[in-house]
This record gives sequence, C-alpha cells and structure tokens, in this order.
Amino acid sequence: MKLVSWNVNGLRACQGKGFAEAFKALDADIFCIQETKMQAGQLDIEFDGYLSFWNYAQKKGYSGTAVFTRVEPKNVTYGIGTEAHDQEGRIITLEFESFFFVCVYTPNSQEELKRLDYRMEWEDAFRAYLMALDRKKPVIVCGDMNVAHKEIDLKNPKTNRRNAGFTDEEREKFTLLLESGFTDTWRHFYPDLEGVYSWWSYRFQSRQRNTGWRIDYFLSSKRLDSKLKDAKIHTEIFGSDHCPVELDIDI
Repeated sequence: MKLVSWNVNGLRACQGKGFAEAFKALDADIFCIQETKMQAGQLDIEFDGYLSFWNYAQKKGYSGTAVFTRVEPKNVTYGIGTEAHDQEGRIITLEFESFFFVCVYTPNSQEELKRLDYRMEWEDAFRAYLMALDRKKPVIVCGDMNVAHKEIDLKNPKTNRRNAGFTDEEREKFTLLLESGFTDTWRHFYPDLEGVYSWWSYRFQSRQRNTGWRIDYFLSSKRLDSKLKDAKIHTEIFGSDHCPVELDIDI
C-alpha cells in the first residue's frame, strides 16, 4: 500500500501549481493533505476511484485537512473529541480492518513562541489519543507535525535552537511520542541521511539552497516495523513550501 502526505499550503493555490498532476503521478492508495485553507464548496476537486473526507477549520482560510482514499474505511472521525483542540480542522482518522490511519496538521508554536503553551497541551492530548487507538489496533499517523526532531532534520540547527519547530519542548514531546510505541519511518530506513528535507521557507531562496527542515512525517506503531517497505521524500515535486512524503507498507 502506498501512502502519501502533503502540506499544500492552500489547496486552491496549489491546484494552480500542479496539484492534480502530482496527485495522479504519485498514484497513492491513500493521499492526505494538510493546510487546505478552505471551506466546503470553495473548490470542486474529485479524483476517479477515490473517496474524500474533509475537516475544515471554523476560521476561514486557515488550517484544514483532507484525505483521499481508494480503500473504503469502516469508519471516519474528525478531531479527537476534545472541543479545545477540535476547532481548527487538524485531524481526520480513518479506521480500516487492520489499522487506523490518522492525518494530522500539528499547531505551529508561532513567532516568539506565543502558542507554545497551547502546543504542549495539544501534544499531550494527541499522544493520548494515538495511544488509545493503538491499544485497539496498529496506527499509521502522518502529516505536518511542525517539529524537526533531531539536529540532522534541519539545515541550521544551532541558529534555530529556540525557534518554533525546534524548541527543546517540542522535540522532547516528539521523543516521548516515539517512546510511546511509534516508529519514525523515514529514519527507520535512513537513520543517518543528511540534507533531505520536506519544508523550505519562501524567503532567502531557501529551497534553491536546500536550507530546509524535515517536519512532515509518517509514524507507525512499532509492531508494524516488519511490514515497512520504503519511505520517500519527494523533493522533486513543487507547488507548496512543503513537498510530499511517502510510506510504502505491506498492510
């Protein structure tokens, strides 16, 4: 099964930059997107052979997630059932026969870390949610998780030490999530590979210079490790300040 995740940074904008062509070329069984930045009815987009599920933020032009799937899920839920964390369209969960699939757009801690305290609350609630799912059946979770876990995961770790996405607090929460029973699938295959990122600032010619961050992930329950086949980061695909990431798994 081929799984793909992409933060499109505004689906309507990305649609004009080759989204449909990239979608078809990647030919995923499940394709999820984050930061759709739209409301229901603002863009008519469908793909033959796929069901689609959307979670919109209450705030217009903000956040939002969607999942396109060839395989019909048994059940679909939106959010984690906590009002404080379910206003921004950040989570869609699909239940399949043998696993849960979770698409997530993790909140950014923002400039001057003004949302870091909220981010810490989110991290604890989201980890508890995933662990509860994992007690029922294995979990695959993907999306823009807004953290570069280790120094190897961004170009300039020293100068970004206290910036959003590379604070000690955010990195420790990600470590705790992995220690709760999840595998960072990219590092499973490429534990020491440097210089491969999934997000680049639009400023300072960051993408041309590959001054990037790896903040888009596929995580899976550790008991699925033997089923992992490959992980990819599609740096060749443009259309957003992020590029798609992929997991191939025998499930």
